[in-house]
Amino acid sequence: MHAHVFCASTYGIEAHIVDVEVHCRAFSIPSYHLVGLADRAITESYVRIDTAIRSCGLAMPEGRKIVSLAPADLPKEGSAFDLPIAVGLLAVSGLVDRNRLQQTVIMGELALDGSLRPIKGVLPVAIEAKNRGFKYMIIPKLNGNEAAVVKGLQVYALSNLQEVITWFNVPNVFEPDELRFEDLLEENDSSQLDYSDVKGQETAKRALEVAAAGGHNIVLVGPPGSGKTMLARRIPGILPPMSLYEAMETTKIHSVSGLLIGNKGLVTRRPFRAPHHTVSATALVGGGGIPMPGEISLAHNGVLFLDELPEFPRNALEVLRQPLEDGYVSISRAKMSVVYPSRFMFVASMNPSPSGGWTSSHESTEQAQHAVKRYLSKISGPLLDRIDLHIEVNKVSFDELTEHGQAEQSMSIRSRIIKARSRQLERFKHLEGIYCNAQMTTRMVRSLCEIDQPSAMMLKKAMELLGLSARAYDRILKVARSIADIADEAKIKPEHIAEAIQYRSLDREGWNNP
Repeated sequence: MHAHVFCASTYGIEAHIVDVEVHCRAFSIPSYHLVGLADRAITESYVRIDTAIRSCGLAMPEGRKIVSLAPADLPKEGSAFDLPIAVGLLAVSGLVDRNRLQQTVIMGELALDGSLRPIKGVLPVAIEAKNRGFKYMIIPKLNGNEAAVVKGLQVYALSNLQEVITWFNVPNVFEPDELRFEDLLEENDSSQLDYSDVKGQETAKRALEVAAAGGHNIVLVGPPGSGKTMLARRIPGILPPMSLYEAMETTKIHSVSGLLIGNKGLVTRRPFRAPHHTVSATALVGGGGIPMPGEISLAHNGVLFLDELPEFPRNALEVLRQPLEDGYVSISRAKMSVVYPSRFMFVASMNPSPSGGWTSSHESTEQAQHAVKRYLSKISGPLLDRIDLHIEVNKVSFDELTEHGQAEQSMSIRSRIIKARSRQLERFKHLEGIYCNAQMTTRMVRSLCEIDQPSAMMLKKAMELLGLSARAYDRILKVARSIADIADEAKIKPEHIAEAIQYRSLDREGWNNP
């Protein structure tokens, strides 16, 4: 007896359909053989499958049982193969109707009592199943919303093995799961931290608005207690809502990482990742025997916040350079190489000196200056060049703290940012993969950020005085373009250039001596 069942395995955020072939020789010595480059979780599955089938009051087929996972040269890992192997064994025993086997992708981990446990990587598999022309997909109950967002595929989220057997043998007994992206968006679009809670810091708020409008990277420099972290944690509340494409792409990363919460389905709120400064380079960029996403990929389409930037290991910071420039990270191992998207808004905070405060001219001894220089040297020049805005954040005065007036709410700031982003989407509608000003290439900057003579003279003088690099020149033009978009101006004006230049604090000599 022979049966074909279809499952899938994920590599990076892409899925590959796996053909689970089950063959049984009834009059042979009872045995079980599994082939096809399976990891330990799959090779141990026989005990779970056997117990789960017996818990349903059924029996395993007699004789020699052979399970082949094809293609044989593709490594497979995870517990999602439990259910398809079980269905294949039941099919060769005649306990499962085969009519819909060839149209169905099956995934799920089996508990000993036959119930189905949630698994990782369901969304990429659902997308691949639809693209390959499959009509049905069977998954555990808690993964239902994750796959149901894929239109054109009938998703059945079931609770146990007995329900799976019933689904095959009794047509139309279960209804497919359905999910509307708009409902999830409305549900997850609240409970954000609000900028109205932040007293003072109007300059920093304005800089963050500009950064969010253009998707720019930003670093906040100021003494402890000035509100740097408080400002950074409210950035997701002013970013524009995610599109369906962004939500799907972000969810795929979180799905393969096993980070989806309960039966939430899609990630519709922009991620905010804030790893501790003890994080390793591998945890930041991703890795492992079978490479998994790191913090920079989990922050895709959202915010990566590094608090106390100079405290992070130098090698961990340097791995950020390529993802910040390219928007993806490539992880190579002996067995495979995977590419994870990592296009995020990079936000960092730091103290201006090792002691935490600003150093004044009459206090800056040679020893103190050396300590400050050593502290700042932990951040390389190429990394700073990739940060568009450098903002000084001073302590809030007593009068600002005790002011009773209502500060501007995040929703008000967000409305301006949404309008600015819509202008950028219109500008880049014919350019694939470009959605905001920060993503412009050098060639795009030259054509889309043209400036008049007064603006050019102002920028030239700033470059001479500050010793700016060519990359910093492009950054200033991109930021100026975002400022003009907020102001609803078609052309970049001198005042936009002037504001963009003042957001390059770390380029100024003696910036730590205000």
